[in-house]
Amino acid sequence: MHTKKNEKMTNVSQLISQLSPSETLLMSQKSNELKARGVDVLNLSVGEPDFHTPDHIKEAAVKAIHDNYSFYSPVNGYPALRQAIADKLERDSRLTYSPNHIVVSNGAKQSVCNALLSIVNPGDEVIVPAPYWVSYVEMVKMTGGSGVIVSTSIDNHYKMTALQLSKAITPRTKALILCSPSNPTGSVYTKHELASLASVLEEYPDIYIISDEIYEHINYMSEHASIAQFPELRDRVILINGVSKAYAMTGWRIGYMAAPEHIAKACNKLQGQYTSGPCSVSQQAALAALTGPQDCVREMREAFRRRRDLVMQCCNEIPGLAANMPQGAFYIFPKCDSFFGKRAMSSTVTDSASLSMYLLERAHVATVGGAAFGAPDCFRISYAASEKILIEAMARIGGALAILV
Repeated sequence: MHTKKNEKMTNVSQLISQLSPSETLLMSQKSNELKARGVDVLNLSVGEPDFHTPDHIKEAAVKAIHDNYSFYSPVNGYPALRQAIADKLERDSRLTYSPNHIVVSNGAKQSVCNALLSIVNPGDEVIVPAPYWVSYVEMVKMTGGSGVIVSTSIDNHYKMTALQLSKAITPRTKALILCSPSNPTGSVYTKHELASLASVLEEYPDIYIISDEIYEHINYMSEHASIAQFPELRDRVILINGVSKAYAMTGWRIGYMAAPEHIAKACNKLQGQYTSGPCSVSQQAALAALTGPQDCVREMREAFRRRRDLVMQCCNEIPGLAANMPQGAFYIFPKCDSFFGKRAMSSTVTDSASLSMYLLERAHVATVGGAAFGAPDCFRISYAASEKILIEAMARIGGALAILV
């Protein structure tokens, strides 16, 4: 039935109707709205380094502009960048890929979505350990598949065990999404833990593994371990990474996948129909990031480590909060259910979402409730902010929680 021209269009697709908005972006938007009204809001909701992009990377972008990198790029990225990505994977992880296995996209988020849209059919199942990044389950919905959520606990540092994985697999399982280091928990799988998962997956040759490694370089353990290192899985692993987190390049929008060649071809075909190649200038900046000096990566990682230790110390001093020690990324994910049912003045905390809203309105600190991450008893704090801001923010959080009764 067609609407009249003067009637407002209100119907949207079933896909859009079933998608949930990003809670992280919503909280960031709400904090920005308060800031615009003159409120002194400290935003710890967004997963974005507060550092500026290193100068040598910016200079490469300026040079690219002067060199007239102003035309469409190849859909899967410039050959030189794809070769640099292959070289990086060999250098950092001892993983051998050719440029034909690489697809460069508009951020790692698009790379994950490309992978899911290329392998999942309606009715397929995708195993997603919880807590999970907010967009994984929503992306699975886009495919017509369903997410099979495997809940983990703070006692195991929010990491899925081989037994849990084995129990979650059914004849309809098409893929597993694994994120290490993890957003939102900061947990990192060791080589031994990945080997135990690989031993289960080896028995199911039709299951793909989407390995999100965007926080690879923000890793406080001795060495990053990728599940792609196991030969028995290599032809089924879709490795996701990018330059956003390690090089403070979130706005440049460059991510990539390294995948079996048939998957890379499928994603190239898909991307060619709805975005084409990523920004030409950003690709030249990413090339400089991957091939240039890496001191900036180490310096930012050490700054994040200091901030983690600071925030964890503050968190441990707040009665009612309990958090595991993150081994990577730049988040802590405290349990906050001890505050559910408590009140302060006109505010009642019923769940982690209302707790985050209470902290925003009362303490003027933006965080994100855990339900969006599949863990409703927790909330996420990003420590991608200066030590001065973090000290003030944690003091405000502690003060606001202390008056709940």
